[in-house]
Amino acid sequence: MKGFQFSNYIPPEKKEGSKFDQLLNIFQQLLLMTSGNVEQALAYLNDLDRRYGLTDDKYGIGNFVDEMKEKGYLTEQNEEGTLAMTAKSEQSIRKSALEEIFGKLKRSKSGGNHHTPFTGVGDELSSDLRDFQFGDSLEQISMTESIRNAQINSGVNEFTLMERDLEVVQKEQKTQTSTVLMIDVSHSMILYGEDRITPAKKVGMALVELVKQKYPKDTLDIIVFGNDAWQIQVKDLPYLEVGPYHTNTVAGLELAMDLLRRRKNKNKQIFMITDGKPTCLKEGIKYYKNSFGLDRKIVSKTLTLAAQCRRLDIPITTFMIASDPYLKQFVHEFTKVNNGRAYYSGLQGLGNMMFEDFQRNRRKNMK
Repeated sequence: MKGFQFSNYIPPEKKEGSKFDQLLNIFQQLLLMTSGNVEQALAYLNDLDRRYGLTDDKYGIGNFVDEMKEKGYLTEQNEEGTLAMTAKSEQSIRKSALEEIFGKLKRSKSGGNHHTPFTGVGDELSSDLRDFQFGDSLEQISMTESIRNAQINSGVNEFTLMERDLEVVQKEQKTQTSTVLMIDVSHSMILYGEDRITPAKKVGMALVELVKQKYPKDTLDIIVFGNDAWQIQVKDLPYLEVGPYHTNTVAGLELAMDLLRRRKNKNKQIFMITDGKPTCLKEGIKYYKNSFGLDRKIVSKTLTLAAQCRRLDIPITTFMIASDPYLKQFVHEFTKVNNGRAYYSGLQGLGNMMFEDFQRNRRKNMK
């Protein structure tokens, strides 16, 4: 009698990669923690090797450093042989962050556009038909349906194809989105023995790489804010450090709005990663600061900008890395005024939540 024979399933062994790949993964994490300081990262790597035996008699840290130089990950800056990261190393860190946080994503066949439920002048043909309108292109005309309509309207013997017979295939409209990522670099991002800036940088790099791979027509600007706010380039992210700053959320929002105002596409959004309350304003050349509780003057100005963003259809998604009840209450009010979203996140799930909201905002905001 024929049947099925079952046996115990033995999963295949997981490939760990070469010793170089294993060390490179660890080294990239250390580079983020040391803000791109290669010498310090290598010192930490040597310490980890001494404690946990990362290398063996055949392949040591010296071999790893030489191989990184040969493969273009490190370069010597001066006669003293000071090591520094290369552009290849910076891109490798971004790709590593993307895979770690968002998983391995395949490049979209549509060239990285966002689909909307609306039809119009777009890039891909849909299955929907409609009457011909002035301005429709010839390649949109459905010849089969148009000829059938002409036969019905004029008959087979006196076949005449008129404009009224023409039907065209609808095109699916695709849109572009402009995103500004705000990262808090105030001193509190490294207080209380918790490194919050490294996960924030990692999420920023993963988001950059996501946009480059899946949405190349989108724009992504990155700004950091402390006492002031300033724009940084993608290549600056690994080297980002926390400073002795207060938290000037107002300056960050003003700069984000200014950047988005220059973008011509309709869909715009702001992502803000912060762990504390706004504690600073700039008035002329002076700073108004108050780190003790929620200052009414600072909060009022912050909420005013949240309302302005709402009027401009710019939703703000806040990722709050804090658990204090009074801070949650402030973020709740800020989010309500803006009609945005807020996540009270631990460091562990920050990247996944940002990715989900990044996608959700596209479906919601495309009009």
